[in-house]
Amino acid sequence: MIPAPPPKVITRHRDGQIRAYLKDRGAFGTLEPAAVFEPRVGDEVVESAVRPDLERVVYTTLNRVVCLTRAGDLVWASDFEPHSDVRHGHRPGCALSLDGRTVWVYRPDAMAGRGGEDQWVVHDADSGVALVRRELETVGHGAGHHVHPVDGSVYLDIGEGQDGAVILRGIVGAGGEPEFVTYPWWDRCLIDLAPGGRQFMTVDHGQRDVAFHRHPSGDRLFTLSVEAFGYDPEETFVEWSGGYLTPNTAVVTLGGESQDEEEWYRYHLIDVRMGTVSGEIAVEVASPYELELLGDGSWLTDGPDGHPVRWSLAQHPAG
Repeated sequence: MIPAPPPKVITRHRDGQIRAYLKDRGAFGTLEPAAVFEPRVGDEVVESAVRPDLERVVYTTLNRVVCLTRAGDLVWASDFEPHSDVRHGHRPGCALSLDGRTVWVYRPDAMAGRGGEDQWVVHDADSGVALVRRELETVGHGAGHHVHPVDGSVYLDIGEGQDGAVILRGIVGAGGEPEFVTYPWWDRCLIDLAPGGRQFMTVDHGQRDVAFHRHPSGDRLFTLSVEAFGYDPEETFVEWSGGYLTPNTAVVTLGGESQDEEEWYRYHLIDVRMGTVSGEIAVEVASPYELELLGDGSWLTDGPDGHPVRWSLAQHPAG
């Protein structure tokens, strides 16, 4: 029997705080934080991850990764050496492993001016000791971590600006040492992993199509071009957002400009079992990147007070 996954923790950065929210099955509308963490004085948080028990937070700044208790006590910190004075163009990221034992940190060292290439470092979550340091052949601005909900492997989607994107996967092997795989693409952006973990979704870096891949091989299951949604590819693009609404339904975002040069976005539903377009859904967001799908038929948007708002299909039925 597969054990139940730990509760999903959503973090938001607001007013110098890291606010943690739990995805409660019956909680909809504006969510209230289950815990609030105060970063160290002077730290500007780039990305954060909170343990499911809400007792610790890990966050990155431009020059370090930090782990604090809920009370604000320092557990450990690891500086990115040498110190970088570059303020823009590089965003270090972090994620907690599924079992909470390790912290995975992406360091865009090339863009930070530290010399050499980027690094992906795996830290012990309790001590901060660097267990593995993987040098990457990338020059990224930032990256997104995606933790597989079943086997605990970690996907990393590195954005290299106009040069494309690189997708890697790390997993702890039989001997306890992480093993790394680089997928053979430079032109696909990882959007989301399916809730059941059997597949994942990517969008072409040139925004011409969306594809669905088998986990972990990366073999394509099917691809849908802009034309498959009934749009002109010269006027419409696939946005780098969306993901899995449920294990069997994905959301693909199409965008373009009106005759008045106003941007528009529409959210199409995909039956991933059949590989077909199956309707649309109305989503109220200021930006397509605001949409955060939770994989259980619900999603988050940003509220005016900075707290996330949770919606469901019952509130916004598919068209």
